[in-house]
Amino acid sequence: MVAQPITIAMAGNPNVGKSTLFNALTGARQHVGNWPGKTVEKKEGRLHLDGQDVIVVDLPGTYSLTAYSSEEVISRDFIINEQPGAVVAVVDAANLERNLYLVTQLLELEVPVIVALNMSDIARSRGLTIDASKLSVQLNGMPVIETVGNSGIGVDALKAAIRQVAATDTTNPVTIRYMPVLEQEIAQLTARIQTIPDLARRYRPRWLALKLLEADEDLISRLQAHRTLLQHAEAAASRIEMATDEDAETLITDGRYSFIQTVVSSALTRPREALETRSDQIDRVLTHRLYGVPIFLLLMWVVFQFTANVSAPFLDWVDGVISGPLARWASALMGAVGLGGSWVEALLVDGVIAGVGGVLVFVPVLMSLYLAIGILEDSGYMARAAFVMDRVMRAMGLHGKSFLPMLVGFGCTVPAVYATRTLENESDRKLTGFLVTFMSCGARLPVYVVIGAAFFGARAGNLIFSMYLLGIGVALFTGWALKHTVYRNKPPQPFVMELPPYRVPRLRDVWRQTWERTSSFVRKAGTIILATSVVIWLLMALPARSGSLNDVAPADSVFGTISDTISPVFAPAGFGNWQATGSLITGFVAKEVVIGTMGQIYAGEAEAVPETEAAPTLMADLTMIGTSFVEASALTFQEVVNIVPRTVNLVPGVHLAEANFLGMDAEEEDTTTLEAALTQVFTPLAAVAFTVFVLLYTPCMVTVAAMRQEFGARFTLYQIGYTFAVAWLAAVLVYQVGTLLGLGV
Repeated sequence: MVAQPITIAMAGNPNVGKSTLFNALTGARQHVGNWPGKTVEKKEGRLHLDGQDVIVVDLPGTYSLTAYSSEEVISRDFIINEQPGAVVAVVDAANLERNLYLVTQLLELEVPVIVALNMSDIARSRGLTIDASKLSVQLNGMPVIETVGNSGIGVDALKAAIRQVAATDTTNPVTIRYMPVLEQEIAQLTARIQTIPDLARRYRPRWLALKLLEADEDLISRLQAHRTLLQHAEAAASRIEMATDEDAETLITDGRYSFIQTVVSSALTRPREALETRSDQIDRVLTHRLYGVPIFLLLMWVVFQFTANVSAPFLDWVDGVISGPLARWASALMGAVGLGGSWVEALLVDGVIAGVGGVLVFVPVLMSLYLAIGILEDSGYMARAAFVMDRVMRAMGLHGKSFLPMLVGFGCTVPAVYATRTLENESDRKLTGFLVTFMSCGARLPVYVVIGAAFFGARAGNLIFSMYLLGIGVALFTGWALKHTVYRNKPPQPFVMELPPYRVPRLRDVWRQTWERTSSFVRKAGTIILATSVVIWLLMALPARSGSLNDVAPADSVFGTISDTISPVFAPAGFGNWQATGSLITGFVAKEVVIGTMGQIYAGEAEAVPETEAAPTLMADLTMIGTSFVEASALTFQEVVNIVPRTVNLVPGVHLAEANFLGMDAEEEDTTTLEAALTQVFTPLAAVAFTVFVLLYTPCMVTVAAMRQEFGARFTLYQIGYTFAVAWLAAVLVYQVGTLLGLGV
């Protein structure tokens, strides 16, 4: 008979290398989704141990199992309800005492625990010596394994410990003893819980007694049907406070740390003098109160140069393949089945390929962005960014921890909204959620890239960087205004954050993260954007004034008529035409659709060009695809090299020559069909104003739904109205002031 799979959970503080160790255990056999009814990411993986199938669940990173955040509730509910065969507690060996606090709470749940002393190499570099065997003895024989997740050290020993725990199916409970007054009340409350069968079956009675004495709000809300028990717990907590002049929660916390001190004292040897680590030396520069912010901005500038220019050759390659061979093959297929020139061909070529294909061409751009951000995250710098920005965030009545959701917003606004759950204060969550929409998400990036390439060429990275800075600036102004109006009575909140050590990014982990984020974008393009593209094609194919189905000028279609009616609103901003307005309307569905809509509109407006040459053969198309791929690869390497001179050239009076491996003149490079069309209908100044509006206006409908779920309908309506007003005003100011100054007209 095949053995039933066992489940192992992995728990640990943030930044202890838990995900790296999870990847080392499970490899490519992973599944990423969301917890049921939650938006917190859920990761599962599998491995085989001597024929035993093991499911490994990576729990969200938490500092404790007290219900202060969704992550903590998810972690402890999984352990209580799913009863995993064991919990692998991943501990930062260089910060043993602080990390063992979570372990003590796992022990109180009476589940088998395996301690993984991760990043043990960093602990040794700091002069710390941990005797794993003595630590195991202090923990009543609990397996303690030294690991280095990013190099695979100790992974085999960890698998052996999992195999052993799975085979024995027993646990040696470790009971933490508290002061006599506290123990007396715990014992009495535990006895009462044991008399209630449904509670005794669902929870460990001693653990539940501790949680009730701590006044755990989540559990108390779940136990409203047991009012008598809750009253006994309140009375017990009052007696403890009267006897000790301390509340029960503080005494329980002190008891856990006393236990940790006893465990650590015999197993940990510290150096006589604290050693200054390489991370400390680097932080003296990167987190300096004067240099920190400029260095952060410089790194972001390099990231956006990398995103705009390094990805450009492959963007052009993908665009050429989709709009060239792929479109021709689709038309040929339709002709072969007798549908050539029909509305079916138009739907396929002008709807699906021009719409979704026009978005998929930006996969190289997004991969470049996610790759750059992944490297910064894995190196440990992103946590420093929050630390560096703490003083700036204080101006808005927030703290550096609020900057983390904003950093997430550079990738996608939806998880950024949900990331506000990590903030303990409700007003902090609402204010941060109000501001994250101004962070320029990856979905807006295609608009910047197309307009930047069409009007500014190799300087497109400057436009992109400016948009990101403008978004941050508007967020700062909005936060400052709200701090002095709506939140003027809000007290300042403390900021405590653990900075992980710097480390060389592990490219395999960075690539896996990049691929997961990019594939999520691709799946989105295949669902919501596909549906939107088909609807847009249908509205453009339906006549509003004259014509027939699929034989109507775009301006005379239903879509063109609706857009033309609204377009005067944007005339003061310089883009009061129906094409731009229609793109902004569909951009509410998803910002990626702005470019897809433009591609469909201008494809529909383009006049048919008489065929003077025979269509390329299949072999000619395949040859073109291969040779252009090689050329794009060479140009990509060239753009990587040119990041250095372009960065150095920011210094006034300095001019380094840029590499030009293929001898191609930048001015002679081909632009995409859409870029060429945009230069005919926009002035450079109007194009910048349009980009500013895309940056600031109402977020996509998925973000709106997330905000309504998190903050309520009224809050969301205020946010929608405010962002639209700010976007319109900013775009008008850019265009009108620029016109007065004679810029880009």
